[in-house]
Amino acid sequence: MTLLKTGKIRLGGGSFHCLRRIQFSHTYDDIISLENLLEAWKEFRKDKRSRKDVQEFERDLMGNIISLHKELVSKTYKHSAYEAFKVNDPKPRDIHKATVRDRLLHRALYRKLYPFFNRVFISDSTSCRLEKGTHKAVNRFRVFARKASFNHTKTVWVLKCDIRKFFASIDQTKLLAILAKYILDKDILGLISKIIGSFHSMEKGIGLPLGNLTSQLFVNIYMNEFDQFMKHRIKAKYYIRYSDDFVIISRDRDWLVSTISRIRNFLWYELRLSLHPNKVSIGTVASGIDYLGWVNFNDHRVLRTATKKRIFRRIREMQGKKETVQSYLGMIGHGNCQKLEMKVRLLIVYKEMNTQATITQGVGYI
Repeated sequence: MTLLKTGKIRLGGGSFHCLRRIQFSHTYDDIISLENLLEAWKEFRKDKRSRKDVQEFERDLMGNIISLHKELVSKTYKHSAYEAFKVNDPKPRDIHKATVRDRLLHRALYRKLYPFFNRVFISDSTSCRLEKGTHKAVNRFRVFARKASFNHTKTVWVLKCDIRKFFASIDQTKLLAILAKYILDKDILGLISKIIGSFHSMEKGIGLPLGNLTSQLFVNIYMNEFDQFMKHRIKAKYYIRYSDDFVIISRDRDWLVSTISRIRNFLWYELRLSLHPNKVSIGTVASGIDYLGWVNFNDHRVLRTATKKRIFRRIREMQGKKETVQSYLGMIGHGNCQKLEMKVRLLIVYKEMNTQATITQGVGYI
């Protein structure tokens, strides 16, 4: 499934409509140019200037960029190995970090690919896109629930699904085939193939690394096939997807149940992906739908309990990171959480008072 443009061709006295897929217009030279690499560096280094590997690369910035450029021109570029580590955000995840040199190339490729593919995606694909994100998805959920329920006068049901081991299950051959529908330049496809093939999870040719900027874009391109299927074949009017987590809202529960097998079949036979067996559910909005960290009801939403506990734990653990506190307050402000906001602000004041008392006591001993 791909974005198509309709054109009209005349033959004799009649006419008929033909479908023409839009194509990526940038060339390989546009992507690997010194100008694009330098612009990519400016974007990449934001908020990273204090990191040791970034500082080391910047000591001979032009020499490193010219060396990378020469390898790209001669097509001798090879992707380096990844540094693997685990994070909890909130569940454990395996992150694979590329070298600064490789991440610079990822950025250079991304800044040309993203504007094109962003036009291809459906509006309600909200993950890793500018002016989208979890808040947009949750707000869209509220709008869809209101419309489907005729302003909350009818019962509406929500089918909620999650894809099992999402990043680790991406079929690289299928991904490259999807990209080839849009990108005709063989050199660009060859470069993308090197980046995609630089990693595998369960077996060779399977998986994308969590941590690559390009991975975020590639999974959206991959799942756009599913998005188009949902919109044009399933005819899901009220459908939202954030990464591997998606919902469909409808007044017809039986129809939602009937779509599960079609969804499961498409994901497996077309994309080699599986629904998580424990994360497929159907419930009413009136009873509360847990989606993207919020429990959504007809007329309000509240943070899920696990999210609230994580916020309090991280505020207690952190050392004066005001930007983190503000981000939490900003998130809380998107829901009906006045009491929670008051508790967070009181905790912050309490921490600041204790910190100041500790400093004062320390001064007294000097």
